[in-house]
Amino acid sequence: MRFRAWHRGTREMDLLLGRFADAEAAKFDEQSMASFEALLEVPDPDLYNWITGTEETPALYDTALLRRLRDFHLGSAR
Repeated sequence: MRFRAWHRGTREMDLLLGRFADAEAAKFDEQSMASFEALLEVPDPDLYNWITGTEETPALYDTALLRRLRDFHLGSAR
């Protein structure tokens, strides 16, 4: 999973997902792991837009883990 997070295809997503996985994956429970695996299947442009808030996240992907990922990178700056 961490390898896939660091090898997305675009450097921006490598950094966003890879850094998050390195810092947080050891704390994932089964549900968080499943949510992260689902995010790894999302195309880079869509996921990037959801993380940065430039597009609304579809309900299926608007999980606690995605909000945690967003907060990890953006904190309260959103």
